[in-house]
Amino acid sequence: MKQIVSRIAAMAMTACVAAAAGPAMAQEDVVIVYDASGSMWGQIDGTSKIEIARDVLGDLVTDWDDNTNLGLVAYGHRAEGDCTDIETMVAPGPLDRAAFIAKVNAINPVGKTPISASVSHAADLLSYRDNPATVVLISDGVETCNADPCALSAQLAKQGVAFTVHVVGFDLDDAANASLSCIAENTGGVFLPASNAAELTDALAQVQSAMVLKPVTPEPVAEEPALPEVTLTGPQQVTTGAVFDVAWSKTINARDYITIVPMGSDPGTSTDYIRAKTDTAGKLTAPAETGLYELRYVLDTGAVTLASAPIEVVEAEVGISGPGVVRAGTEIDVTWSSNVNARDFITIVPMGADEGSYADYIRVNSVTQGKLTAPDTTGLYELRYVLDKGARTLASAPLEVVGADAPLDDGAGLSVPATAAPGETITVTWALQSDSADQRIALARKDQPDFSWISVQSIGDVASMQITLPEETGLYEVRFLDVAGGALLGRSVVEVK
Repeated sequence: MKQIVSRIAAMAMTACVAAAAGPAMAQEDVVIVYDASGSMWGQIDGTSKIEIARDVLGDLVTDWDDNTNLGLVAYGHRAEGDCTDIETMVAPGPLDRAAFIAKVNAINPVGKTPISASVSHAADLLSYRDNPATVVLISDGVETCNADPCALSAQLAKQGVAFTVHVVGFDLDDAANASLSCIAENTGGVFLPASNAAELTDALAQVQSAMVLKPVTPEPVAEEPALPEVTLTGPQQVTTGAVFDVAWSKTINARDYITIVPMGSDPGTSTDYIRAKTDTAGKLTAPAETGLYELRYVLDTGAVTLASAPIEVVEAEVGISGPGVVRAGTEIDVTWSSNVNARDFITIVPMGADEGSYADYIRVNSVTQGKLTAPDTTGLYELRYVLDKGARTLASAPLEVVGADAPLDDGAGLSVPATAAPGETITVTWALQSDSADQRIALARKDQPDFSWISVQSIGDVASMQITLPEETGLYEVRFLDVAGGALLGRSVVEVK
Protein backbone atom coordinates (compact mmCIF):
# COMPACT_ATOMS: atom_id res chain seq x y z
CA MET A 1 0.00 0.00 0.00
CA LYS A 2 2.78 2.48 0.88
CA GLN A 3 4.35 1.77 -2.55
CA ILE A 4 1.09 2.78 -4.22
CA VAL A 5 0.91 5.94 -2.15
CA SER A 6 4.52 6.80 -2.94
CA ARG A 7 3.93 6.43 -6.68
CA ILE A 8 0.97 8.83 -6.72
CA ALA A 9 2.78 11.28 -4.45
CA ALA A 10 5.72 11.16 -6.84
CA MET A 11 3.38 11.98 -9.73
CA ALA A 12 2.22 15.13 -8.02
CA MET A 13 5.76 16.14 -7.01
CA THR A 14 6.96 15.62 -10.59
CA ALA A 15 4.28 18.04 -11.75
CA CYS A 16 5.32 20.61 -9.18
CA VAL A 17 9.04 20.32 -9.98
CA ALA A 18 8.29 20.64 -13.68
CA ALA A 19 6.34 23.82 -13.00
CA ALA A 20 9.36 25.36 -11.28
CA ALA A 21 11.91 24.13 -13.80
CA GLY A 22 11.73 27.08 -16.20
CA PRO A 23 9.63 29.58 -18.07
CA ALA A 24 8.55 27.00 -20.68
CA MET A 25 6.11 25.42 -18.20
CA ALA A 26 2.89 26.94 -16.82
CA GLN A 27 1.16 26.35 -13.52
CA GLU A 28 -1.97 24.14 -13.80
CA ASP A 29 -4.70 23.53 -11.28
CA VAL A 30 -5.60 19.86 -10.79
CA VAL A 31 -8.97 18.31 -9.88
CA ILE A 32 -9.28 14.71 -8.74
CA VAL A 33 -12.56 13.05 -9.78
CA TYR A 34 -13.21 10.42 -7.13
CA ASP A 35 -15.41 7.35 -7.69
CA ALA A 36 -17.78 6.78 -4.76
CA SER A 37 -20.15 4.43 -6.56
CA GLY A 38 -21.37 1.35 -4.71
CA SER A 39 -18.88 -0.96 -6.43
CA MET A 40 -15.98 0.74 -4.59
CA TRP A 41 -16.78 -1.57 -1.66
CA GLY A 42 -15.28 -4.40 -3.78
CA GLN A 43 -11.87 -5.71 -2.81
CA ILE A 44 -8.41 -5.87 -4.39
CA ASP A 45 -6.07 -8.35 -2.68
CA GLY A 46 -8.26 -8.44 0.43
CA THR A 47 -8.57 -4.66 0.84
CA SER A 48 -11.64 -2.68 -0.24
CA LYS A 49 -11.06 -0.28 -3.09
CA ILE A 50 -12.45 2.62 -1.07
CA GLU A 51 -9.85 2.00 1.66
CA ILE A 52 -7.07 1.91 -0.94
CA ALA A 53 -8.29 5.17 -2.45
CA ARG A 54 -8.49 6.87 0.96
CA ASP A 55 -4.90 5.90 1.83
CA VAL A 56 -3.60 6.93 -1.60
CA LEU A 57 -5.26 10.34 -1.53
CA GLY A 58 -4.28 10.93 2.07
CA ASP A 59 -0.57 10.45 1.35
CA LEU A 60 -0.86 12.31 -1.95
CA VAL A 61 -2.11 15.54 -0.39
CA THR A 62 0.36 15.27 2.51
CA ASP A 63 3.23 15.79 0.03
CA TRP A 64 1.37 18.15 -2.31
CA ASP A 65 3.43 21.22 -3.23
CA ASP A 66 2.39 24.43 -1.45
CA ASN A 67 2.58 26.39 -4.70
CA THR A 68 0.02 24.27 -6.54
CA ASN A 69 -3.73 24.03 -6.26
CA LEU A 70 -5.81 20.90 -5.82
CA GLY A 71 -9.56 20.28 -6.00
CA LEU A 72 -11.78 17.27 -5.37
CA VAL A 73 -15.02 16.20 -7.09
CA ALA A 74 -16.89 13.08 -5.89
CA TYR A 75 -19.78 11.19 -7.45
CA GLY A 76 -22.19 8.50 -6.24
CA HIS A 77 -21.68 9.25 -2.54
CA ARG A 78 -25.08 10.60 -1.48
CA ALA A 79 -27.90 8.69 -3.18
CA GLU A 80 -28.59 5.41 -4.95
CA GLY A 81 -29.64 5.54 -8.59
CA ASP A 82 -29.11 9.32 -8.97
CA CYS A 83 -27.07 10.30 -12.05
CA THR A 84 -26.87 13.92 -10.85
CA ASP A 85 -25.15 12.96 -7.56
CA ILE A 86 -21.96 14.95 -8.33
CA GLU A 87 -20.44 17.33 -5.78
CA THR A 88 -17.47 19.68 -5.57
CA MET A 89 -16.03 18.57 -2.25
CA VAL A 90 -12.98 20.89 -2.43
CA ALA A 91 -12.77 23.79 -4.90
CA PRO A 92 -9.39 24.19 -6.67
CA GLY A 93 -7.25 26.49 -4.55
CA PRO A 94 -4.53 26.59 -1.88
CA LEU A 95 -4.59 23.25 -0.12
CA ASP A 96 -5.79 22.77 3.45
CA ARG A 97 -4.40 19.24 3.89
CA ALA A 98 -6.29 18.29 7.03
CA ALA A 99 -9.62 19.50 5.66
CA PHE A 100 -9.02 17.75 2.30
CA ILE A 101 -8.19 14.40 3.95
CA ALA A 102 -11.21 14.72 6.25
CA LYS A 103 -13.45 15.22 3.21
CA VAL A 104 -12.02 12.12 1.51
CA ASN A 105 -12.34 9.93 4.61
CA ALA A 106 -15.99 10.96 5.12
CA ILE A 107 -17.06 9.74 1.67
CA ASN A 108 -18.95 6.41 1.59
CA PRO A 109 -19.89 4.76 -1.73
CA VAL A 110 -23.60 4.21 -2.44
CA GLY A 111 -24.58 5.29 -5.95
CA LYS A 112 -24.14 5.21 -9.71
CA THR A 113 -21.20 6.08 -12.00
CA PRO A 114 -21.85 9.34 -13.96
CA ILE A 115 -18.31 9.56 -15.39
CA SER A 116 -19.08 11.89 -18.33
CA ALA A 117 -21.01 14.45 -16.30
CA SER A 118 -18.37 14.35 -13.50
CA VAL A 119 -15.43 14.98 -15.85
CA SER A 120 -17.41 17.81 -17.50
CA HIS A 121 -18.15 19.22 -14.03
CA ALA A 122 -14.42 19.14 -13.13
CA ALA A 123 -13.47 20.76 -16.46
CA ASP A 124 -15.84 23.67 -15.78
CA LEU A 125 -14.38 24.08 -12.28
CA LEU A 126 -10.96 24.52 -13.89
CA SER A 127 -12.22 27.02 -16.51
CA TYR A 128 -10.72 24.65 -19.07
CA ARG A 129 -11.71 26.83 -22.04
CA ASP A 130 -9.40 29.61 -20.78
CA ASN A 131 -6.63 27.85 -18.83
CA PRO A 132 -4.48 24.69 -18.97
CA ALA A 133 -6.24 22.11 -16.81
CA THR A 134 -5.62 18.55 -15.60
CA VAL A 135 -8.16 16.06 -14.25
CA VAL A 136 -7.23 12.77 -12.56
CA LEU A 137 -10.13 10.29 -12.78
CA ILE A 138 -10.08 7.40 -10.29
CA SER A 139 -12.81 4.84 -11.13
CA ASP A 140 -13.54 1.15 -10.69
CA GLY A 141 -16.41 1.04 -13.17
CA VAL A 142 -17.85 2.25 -16.44
CA GLU A 143 -20.39 4.94 -17.27
CA THR A 144 -23.87 3.93 -15.97
CA CYS A 145 -25.78 7.13 -16.77
CA ASN A 146 -26.66 6.99 -20.49
CA ALA A 147 -23.72 9.11 -21.66
CA ASP A 148 -20.65 8.55 -23.88
CA PRO A 149 -17.38 9.42 -22.06
CA CYS A 150 -15.37 8.90 -25.26
CA ALA A 151 -17.38 11.49 -27.20
CA LEU A 152 -17.43 13.90 -24.25
CA SER A 153 -13.66 13.76 -23.69
CA ALA A 154 -13.02 14.42 -27.39
CA GLN A 155 -15.30 17.45 -27.23
CA LEU A 156 -13.60 18.80 -24.07
CA ALA A 157 -10.17 18.36 -25.67
CA LYS A 158 -11.27 20.43 -28.70
CA GLN A 159 -12.81 23.18 -26.62
CA GLY A 160 -10.16 23.35 -23.88
CA VAL A 161 -6.76 24.98 -23.53
CA ALA A 162 -4.33 22.08 -22.93
CA PHE A 163 -7.02 19.98 -21.20
CA THR A 164 -5.78 16.56 -20.01
CA VAL A 165 -7.40 13.64 -18.19
CA HIS A 166 -5.29 10.89 -16.59
CA VAL A 167 -7.37 7.82 -15.76
CA VAL A 168 -6.69 5.26 -13.00
CA GLY A 169 -8.81 2.12 -13.44
CA PHE A 170 -9.38 -0.44 -10.68
CA ASP A 171 -10.21 -4.07 -11.39
CA LEU A 172 -11.73 -3.58 -14.87
CA ASP A 173 -12.30 -6.10 -17.67
CA ASP A 174 -11.20 -5.45 -21.28
CA ALA A 175 -14.49 -3.82 -22.30
CA ALA A 176 -14.42 -1.51 -19.29
CA ASN A 177 -10.76 -0.64 -19.95
CA ALA A 178 -11.67 0.40 -23.50
CA SER A 179 -14.56 2.59 -22.32
CA LEU A 180 -12.24 4.50 -19.94
CA SER A 181 -8.94 4.47 -21.86
CA CYS A 182 -10.50 6.56 -24.66
CA ILE A 183 -10.87 9.43 -22.17
CA ALA A 184 -7.11 9.55 -21.66
CA GLU A 185 -6.36 8.97 -25.36
CA ASN A 186 -8.65 11.78 -26.50
CA THR A 187 -7.08 14.31 -24.10
CA GLY A 188 -3.42 13.29 -24.29
CA GLY A 189 -3.48 11.70 -20.86
CA VAL A 190 -2.36 8.30 -19.56
CA PHE A 191 -4.63 5.35 -18.80
CA LEU A 192 -3.55 3.07 -15.93
CA PRO A 193 -5.28 -0.34 -15.77
CA ALA A 194 -4.73 -2.38 -12.62
CA SER A 195 -6.41 -5.57 -11.47
CA ASN A 196 -4.60 -5.74 -8.12
CA ALA A 197 -2.38 -3.64 -5.86
CA ALA A 198 0.87 -4.84 -7.45
CA GLU A 199 -0.28 -3.94 -10.97
CA LEU A 200 -1.50 -0.61 -9.70
CA THR A 201 1.96 0.10 -8.33
CA ASP A 202 3.56 -0.69 -11.72
CA ALA A 203 1.00 1.38 -13.61
CA LEU A 204 1.51 4.43 -11.42
CA ALA A 205 5.25 4.20 -12.00
CA GLN A 206 4.61 4.66 -15.73
CA VAL A 207 2.62 7.83 -15.21
CA GLN A 208 5.06 9.62 -12.91
CA SER A 209 6.67 11.45 -15.81
CA ALA A 210 3.30 12.05 -17.53
CA MET A 211 1.79 14.13 -14.72
CA VAL A 212 3.73 17.25 -15.71
CA LEU A 213 2.63 20.61 -16.91
CA LYS A 214 2.38 21.43 -20.58
CA PRO A 215 4.48 24.01 -22.45
CA VAL A 216 2.73 27.33 -22.79
CA THR A 217 4.61 28.53 -25.85
CA PRO A 218 2.37 27.22 -28.66
CA GLU A 219 2.98 27.46 -32.34
CA PRO A 220 2.13 30.94 -33.62
CA VAL A 221 -1.49 30.98 -34.74
CA ALA A 222 -3.75 33.66 -36.04
CA GLU A 223 -5.72 35.22 -33.22
CA GLU A 224 -9.39 34.33 -33.46
CA PRO A 225 -12.01 36.93 -32.63
CA ALA A 226 -13.55 36.49 -29.20
CA LEU A 227 -16.94 34.79 -29.18
CA PRO A 228 -19.84 36.69 -27.65
CA GLU A 229 -20.91 35.62 -24.17
CA VAL A 230 -24.36 34.15 -23.57
CA THR A 231 -25.79 32.40 -20.52
CA LEU A 232 -28.48 29.72 -20.76
CA THR A 233 -30.82 28.45 -18.03
CA GLY A 234 -33.49 25.77 -17.74
CA PRO A 235 -34.81 23.20 -15.25
CA GLN A 236 -32.41 20.64 -13.82
CA GLN A 237 -34.91 17.83 -14.40
CA VAL A 238 -37.94 17.28 -16.67
CA THR A 239 -40.14 14.30 -17.53
CA THR A 240 -40.11 12.54 -20.90
CA GLY A 241 -42.11 14.38 -23.55
CA ALA A 242 -42.89 17.39 -21.34
CA VAL A 243 -42.84 20.99 -22.54
CA PHE A 244 -40.52 23.14 -20.40
CA ASP A 245 -39.23 26.73 -20.22
CA VAL A 246 -35.72 27.79 -21.24
CA ALA A 247 -34.15 31.27 -21.08
CA TRP A 248 -30.98 32.93 -22.41
CA SER A 249 -29.32 36.23 -21.52
CA LYS A 250 -29.34 37.75 -25.02
CA THR A 251 -29.77 36.92 -28.70
CA ILE A 252 -26.74 37.30 -30.99
CA ASN A 253 -28.48 36.46 -34.27
CA ALA A 254 -32.19 35.90 -34.83
CA ARG A 255 -31.41 32.59 -36.59
CA ASP A 256 -29.38 31.21 -33.67
CA TYR A 257 -31.18 28.32 -32.01
CA ILE A 258 -31.70 26.68 -28.64
CA THR A 259 -31.80 22.89 -28.59
CA ILE A 260 -31.68 19.86 -26.28
CA VAL A 261 -29.20 17.06 -27.13
CA PRO A 262 -27.71 14.00 -25.37
CA MET A 263 -24.85 14.90 -23.02
CA GLY A 264 -21.55 15.06 -24.92
CA SER A 265 -23.10 15.20 -28.42
CA ASP A 266 -20.90 16.45 -31.25
CA PRO A 267 -20.97 20.20 -32.01
CA GLY A 268 -23.79 21.06 -34.40
CA THR A 269 -26.06 18.23 -33.19
CA SER A 270 -29.68 19.25 -32.73
CA THR A 271 -33.04 17.61 -32.03
CA ASP A 272 -36.04 19.62 -30.85
CA TYR A 273 -35.09 23.29 -31.21
CA ILE A 274 -36.40 26.85 -31.36
CA ARG A 275 -34.94 29.90 -33.13
CA ALA A 276 -33.71 32.67 -30.83
CA LYS A 277 -35.43 35.40 -32.97
CA THR A 278 -35.53 38.55 -30.83
CA ASP A 279 -36.58 36.70 -27.68
CA THR A 280 -34.74 35.68 -24.52
CA ALA A 281 -37.11 32.88 -23.46
CA GLY A 282 -38.99 30.02 -25.07
CA LYS A 283 -40.23 26.45 -24.71
CA LEU A 284 -38.71 23.11 -25.71
CA THR A 285 -40.08 19.56 -25.60
CA ALA A 286 -38.13 16.92 -23.67
CA PRO A 287 -37.07 13.75 -25.54
CA ALA A 288 -39.09 10.54 -25.18
CA GLU A 289 -36.08 8.63 -23.76
CA THR A 290 -34.66 9.14 -20.26
CA GLY A 291 -31.04 10.14 -19.68
CA LEU A 292 -28.60 13.04 -19.27
CA TYR A 293 -28.94 15.83 -21.83
CA GLU A 294 -27.67 19.36 -22.49
CA LEU A 295 -29.46 22.57 -23.35
CA ARG A 296 -27.40 24.52 -25.91
CA TYR A 297 -27.43 28.01 -27.39
CA VAL A 298 -25.95 27.51 -30.87
CA LEU A 299 -24.79 30.13 -33.37
CA ASP A 300 -26.47 29.74 -36.74
CA THR A 301 -23.12 30.58 -38.38
CA GLY A 302 -20.70 27.69 -37.86
CA ALA A 303 -22.99 25.81 -35.42
CA VAL A 304 -20.78 26.97 -32.52
CA THR A 305 -22.17 26.31 -29.03
CA LEU A 306 -22.01 29.56 -27.04
CA ALA A 307 -23.63 28.28 -23.85
CA SER A 308 -24.88 25.01 -22.39
CA ALA A 309 -26.65 23.75 -19.26
CA PRO A 310 -27.15 20.14 -18.05
CA ILE A 311 -30.66 18.70 -17.78
CA GLU A 312 -31.85 15.22 -16.77
CA VAL A 313 -34.88 13.62 -18.46
CA VAL A 314 -36.72 11.20 -16.16
CA GLU A 315 -39.67 8.87 -16.73
CA ALA A 316 -43.14 10.40 -16.55
CA GLU A 317 -45.63 8.53 -14.36
CA VAL A 318 -49.12 8.25 -15.87
CA GLY A 319 -51.99 5.80 -15.26
CA ILE A 320 -54.95 5.06 -17.54
CA SER A 321 -58.24 3.27 -16.87
CA GLY A 322 -61.45 2.37 -18.66
CA PRO A 323 -64.07 -0.40 -18.74
CA GLY A 324 -62.64 -3.89 -18.94
CA VAL A 325 -65.30 -5.10 -21.39
CA VAL A 326 -67.38 -3.12 -23.90
CA ARG A 327 -69.74 -3.81 -26.78
CA ALA A 328 -68.46 -3.24 -30.33
CA GLY A 329 -68.98 0.26 -31.69
CA THR A 330 -70.14 1.78 -28.39
CA GLU A 331 -68.81 4.97 -26.84
CA ILE A 332 -66.68 4.43 -23.74
CA ASP A 333 -65.30 6.67 -20.98
CA VAL A 334 -61.53 6.76 -20.39
CA THR A 335 -59.65 8.48 -17.56
CA TRP A 336 -55.93 9.12 -17.05
CA SER A 337 -54.07 10.31 -13.98
CA SER A 338 -52.16 13.30 -15.38
CA ASN A 339 -51.02 15.06 -18.56
CA VAL A 340 -47.43 15.33 -19.72
CA ASN A 341 -47.97 17.31 -22.93
CA ALA A 342 -51.28 18.70 -24.21
CA ARG A 343 -50.61 17.04 -27.58
CA ASP A 344 -50.24 13.56 -26.10
CA PHE A 345 -53.11 11.29 -27.10
CA ILE A 346 -55.32 8.44 -25.89
CA THR A 347 -56.08 5.67 -28.37
CA ILE A 348 -57.43 2.11 -28.74
CA VAL A 349 -55.25 -0.42 -30.59
CA PRO A 350 -55.24 -4.22 -30.92
CA MET A 351 -53.52 -5.96 -28.02
CA GLY A 352 -49.74 -6.04 -28.62
CA ALA A 353 -49.81 -3.55 -31.53
CA ASP A 354 -46.48 -1.97 -32.50
CA GLU A 355 -45.31 1.13 -30.68
CA GLY A 356 -46.74 4.24 -32.33
CA SER A 357 -49.87 2.46 -33.66
CA TYR A 358 -53.17 4.26 -33.23
CA ALA A 359 -56.80 4.17 -34.41
CA ASP A 360 -59.59 6.24 -32.87
CA TYR A 361 -57.84 8.78 -30.59
CA ILE A 362 -58.28 11.98 -28.59
CA ARG A 363 -55.70 14.58 -27.51
CA VAL A 364 -55.29 14.89 -23.74
CA ASN A 365 -55.27 18.72 -23.89
CA SER A 366 -55.66 19.95 -20.28
CA VAL A 367 -58.20 17.34 -19.07
CA THR A 368 -57.90 13.87 -17.53
CA GLN A 369 -60.95 12.16 -19.03
CA GLY A 370 -62.60 11.73 -22.38
CA LYS A 371 -64.59 9.43 -24.67
CA LEU A 372 -63.52 6.99 -27.38
CA THR A 373 -65.51 4.73 -29.67
CA ALA A 374 -64.83 1.00 -29.36
CA PRO A 375 -63.81 -0.82 -32.57
CA ASP A 376 -66.53 -2.56 -34.59
CA THR A 377 -64.53 -5.81 -34.61
CA THR A 378 -64.59 -7.95 -31.48
CA GLY A 379 -61.33 -9.01 -29.84
CA LEU A 380 -58.67 -7.99 -27.32
CA TYR A 381 -57.47 -4.39 -27.40
CA GLU A 382 -55.49 -1.87 -25.33
CA LEU A 383 -56.20 1.66 -24.19
CA ARG A 384 -52.93 3.61 -24.45
CA TYR A 385 -51.60 6.96 -23.26
CA VAL A 386 -49.06 7.91 -25.96
CA LEU A 387 -46.47 10.70 -25.89
CA ASP A 388 -46.71 13.09 -28.82
CA LYS A 389 -42.88 13.20 -28.71
CA GLY A 390 -41.62 9.92 -30.17
CA ALA A 391 -45.07 8.23 -30.12
CA ARG A 392 -43.99 6.32 -27.01
CA THR A 393 -46.57 4.52 -24.83
CA LEU A 394 -46.48 5.68 -21.20
CA ALA A 395 -49.45 3.68 -19.86
CA SER A 396 -51.93 1.06 -21.07
CA ALA A 397 -54.99 -0.86 -19.88
CA PRO A 398 -56.60 -3.99 -21.38
CA LEU A 399 -59.96 -3.75 -23.15
CA GLU A 400 -62.14 -6.57 -24.52
CA VAL A 401 -64.64 -5.75 -27.27
CA VAL A 402 -67.59 -8.17 -27.47
CA GLY A 403 -70.55 -8.49 -29.84
CA ALA A 404 -73.75 -6.50 -29.46
CA ASP A 405 -75.65 -9.52 -28.08
CA ALA A 406 -72.87 -11.04 -26.00
CA PRO A 407 -73.00 -10.82 -22.20
CA LEU A 408 -70.47 -8.42 -20.71
CA ASP A 409 -67.96 -10.25 -18.52
CA ASP A 410 -68.18 -7.55 -15.91
CA GLY A 411 -71.96 -7.68 -16.24
CA ALA A 412 -72.64 -4.04 -16.92
CA GLY A 413 -69.62 -2.41 -18.55
CA LEU A 414 -69.10 -0.24 -15.48
CA SER A 415 -66.56 2.55 -15.91
CA VAL A 416 -65.10 4.29 -12.85
CA PRO A 417 -61.75 5.99 -12.16
CA ALA A 418 -59.06 3.61 -10.93
CA THR A 419 -58.12 6.04 -8.16
CA ALA A 420 -59.70 9.08 -6.51
CA ALA A 421 -59.14 11.39 -3.56
CA PRO A 422 -61.01 11.06 -0.24
CA GLY A 423 -64.40 12.74 -0.46
CA GLU A 424 -64.14 13.22 -4.24
CA THR A 425 -67.26 13.05 -6.39
CA ILE A 426 -66.75 10.69 -9.34
CA THR A 427 -68.78 9.94 -12.46
CA VAL A 428 -69.93 6.33 -12.96
CA THR A 429 -71.12 5.08 -16.37
CA TRP A 430 -72.36 1.69 -17.57
CA ALA A 431 -73.10 -0.06 -20.86
CA LEU A 432 -75.95 -2.37 -19.78
CA GLN A 433 -79.35 -0.88 -20.62
CA SER A 434 -82.67 -2.03 -19.07
CA ASP A 435 -86.14 -0.76 -18.29
CA SER A 436 -86.17 -2.51 -14.92
CA ALA A 437 -86.99 -0.23 -12.00
CA ASP A 438 -85.21 -2.63 -9.66
CA GLN A 439 -81.66 -1.94 -10.81
CA ARG A 440 -79.35 0.03 -8.54
CA ILE A 441 -75.82 1.47 -8.47
CA ALA A 442 -74.30 0.85 -5.03
CA LEU A 443 -71.07 1.96 -3.37
CA ALA A 444 -69.54 -0.53 -0.91
CA ARG A 445 -66.28 -1.37 0.75
CA LYS A 446 -64.54 -4.05 -1.28
CA ASP A 447 -64.79 -6.52 1.62
CA GLN A 448 -68.57 -6.00 2.17
CA PRO A 449 -71.05 -8.73 1.12
CA ASP A 450 -72.52 -8.32 -2.38
CA PHE A 451 -75.90 -6.98 -1.26
CA SER A 452 -74.69 -4.55 1.38
CA TRP A 453 -73.48 -1.01 0.72
CA ILE A 454 -72.49 2.41 1.99
CA SER A 455 -74.85 4.17 -0.40
CA VAL A 456 -77.20 3.09 -3.21
CA GLN A 457 -79.11 4.89 -5.99
CA SER A 458 -81.79 3.80 -8.48
CA ILE A 459 -80.73 3.86 -12.11
CA GLY A 460 -83.94 5.02 -13.75
CA ASP A 461 -83.49 5.79 -17.44
CA VAL A 462 -79.98 7.31 -17.24
CA ALA A 463 -76.60 5.73 -18.15
CA SER A 464 -74.38 7.65 -15.74
CA MET A 465 -74.48 9.18 -12.27
CA GLN A 466 -72.23 10.86 -9.72
CA ILE A 467 -71.17 9.23 -6.46
CA THR A 468 -69.34 10.94 -3.59
CA LEU A 469 -66.63 8.71 -2.12
CA PRO A 470 -65.91 8.30 1.61
CA GLU A 471 -63.24 10.35 3.38
CA GLU A 472 -61.53 7.14 4.56
CA THR A 473 -58.86 5.74 2.22
CA GLY A 474 -59.00 2.15 1.00
CA LEU A 475 -60.47 -0.09 -1.70
CA TYR A 476 -64.14 0.36 -2.61
CA GLU A 477 -66.47 -1.17 -5.21
CA VAL A 478 -69.14 0.37 -7.42
CA ARG A 479 -71.74 -2.39 -7.97
CA PHE A 480 -74.52 -2.80 -10.56
CA LEU A 481 -77.35 -4.65 -8.73
CA ASP A 482 -80.63 -6.21 -9.82
CA VAL A 483 -82.46 -6.05 -6.49
CA ALA A 484 -85.58 -7.93 -7.59
CA GLY A 485 -83.65 -10.76 -9.17
CA GLY A 486 -81.01 -10.82 -6.42
CA ALA A 487 -78.23 -10.61 -9.02
CA LEU A 488 -74.91 -8.74 -8.95
CA LEU A 489 -74.59 -7.77 -12.64
CA GLY A 490 -71.27 -5.96 -12.48
CA ARG A 491 -68.62 -4.49 -10.21
CA SER A 492 -65.61 -2.18 -10.58
CA VAL A 493 -62.94 -1.23 -8.02
CA VAL A 494 -61.85 2.32 -7.13
CA GLU A 495 -59.02 3.04 -4.75
CA VAL A 496 -59.42 6.06 -2.46
CA LYS A 497 -56.00 7.46 -1.58
